Amino acid sequence: MTGQVRTVDGRVAGRRGQATRQKLLDCLSEMLSSSPYRDVKVIDVARKAGTSPATFYQYFPDVEGAVLELAEEMAQEGAGLTELVAGRSWVGKAGRQTAEELVDGFLDFWRRNDAILRVVDLAAAEGDKRFYKIRMRILNSVTGSLTNAVKDLQSKGKVDKDVSPAAVAGSLVMMLSAAASHQKGFTSWGVKQAELRPNLALLVHLGITGKKPAR
Repeated sequence: MTGQVRTVDGRVAGRRGQATRQKLLDCLSEMLSSSPYRDVKVIDVARKAGTSPATFYQYFPDVEGAVLELAEEMAQEGAGLTELVAGRSWVGKAGRQTAEELVDGFLDFWRRNDAILRVVDLAAAEGDKRFYKIRMRILNSVTGSLTNAVKDLQSKGKVDKDVSPAAVAGSLVMMLSAAASHQKGFTSWGVKQAELRPNLALLVHLGITGKKPAR
C-alpha cells in the first residue's frame, strides 16, 4: 500500500493501522467470493480479520464503503487492460494475435475479480453512481483503444467509412463483459471453456476489421 492512509475521522494511519486496514479488505474480498454481498456483515469481517467491529469502523463507514475501496483498487488494475489494444496491429496474423490476447486478458481479469465485479454490476444496475463510474472506467480502458483501432483502419481504407468506431468498440466491449461474467454458464449450452475464447476472438476480429482472422 502506498501513500497516506487515513482513518474515518481523518487521522493518518500508522504502519500497524495500514496493515490492519488491508487485512480487513483482504478478509472482505475473500468473504465476497463465498457469500452474497447483502449477507456480509461488519462483525463477520472483523471476526475473520481477528479484530473488532470498532476497529473496522475506524477505517470504513460500513461494508459498502469497504467494498468501494476494493472496487477502486480493481479499477486501477483494470486501467491496464488498455495495453492489450493500444498501438497493436489488426492486420494479418498480428491482428489475430491482438484479438486473442484481448479476449484472454479480458476474461482473465474478470475471473480474478469476479466477486467484486458482481457487486459493482449489482450496485451500478441499482443506480449507485459511484459503482457505475468504476464500471465505466474499466470498460472505457478498452473501448477507447478499440475505437482508435477502427478509426486507424478507416484512415487506411481497410474499414468502411460508414462504420461508427465508437458504436463498434462499445458493442464489442459489452459483449466481452457479458461473456466474461457468464463464463461458467456457457457449459449449460454445451460450450466448452476451450471453445469460448477462440470464438470470442473471432467475433472481436470480425467486429474490428470486418474480416476473419488470418491463419
